Amino acid sequence: MSIKAKSGGSWFTVLLVVAAIAVWAYDQKKALDHSPAKPSASRTEKADSPPKAKPAPPAAKGLEKIGGYEVYRNCTLVEARNNDGDSFMLKLPDGRQSEFRLYFVDTPESAFKSYKGGETNRQRIDEQAAEMGGITAQQAVQIGQDAKHFTLDLLASRPFDIYTRWDSPFHDNRFHAFVEVKQNGKSRWLDELLVEKGFVRIHTKGADLPDGITYAKQKAHLLDLERAAKKAEAGVWGK
Repeated sequence: MSIKAKSGGSWFTVLLVVAAIAVWAYDQKKALDHSPAKPSASRTEKADSPPKAKPAPPAAKGLEKIGGYEVYRNCTLVEARNNDGDSFMLKLPDGRQSEFRLYFVDTPESAFKSYKGGETNRQRIDEQAAEMGGITAQQAVQIGQDAKHFTLDLLASRPFDIYTRWDSPFHDNRFHAFVEVKQNGKSRWLDELLVEKGFVRIHTKGADLPDGITYAKQKAHLLDLERAAKKAEAGVWGK
């Protein structure tokens, strides 16, 4: 075989090798393009964080909205083990059931409870008692029971309206809401009535009202109602 023939054969071999490498690289790229993407750091952190409460199903078309809140008319109370003075299970007019919690106010625990692992709600009750005039834990629980009876009796007496944004800051499937009830023929916010009765501390999350009254103005109003309740020695303030 001549030198020229050998040189041509070598170049042909090199071309075959280069072509094979190119085909292999193309196949690898194609496989990567179609493989499932690895989760990013942010997605991994999100998965490791406490699960957020699932929002309610999409609202029906034409749902009434006021001030950024969805409005549900003629809601009713649903009997549930966890119903309390400031949180309760409700049935919406479309048949859905969800647990709601009042903005702005916190009623004391209505019972001493023990949980798995030996934990109790005693520390929370002590904190509530301290903020409500320094009463005893037993007195705080009694106020919690009074608040529970007042709220549940009122909600069970007739349908009422709620205003919610479906926010659940504690990720516990309880959604904050303003509850509008009828009291002596007038429309009232339930949280205001509880303050007037001396059944709550102004403690938890607040928000602007549906009618546009700001958070700051409403909190100042609630503090005025609380001062009046103290003067009248209503509820806890008469202990």
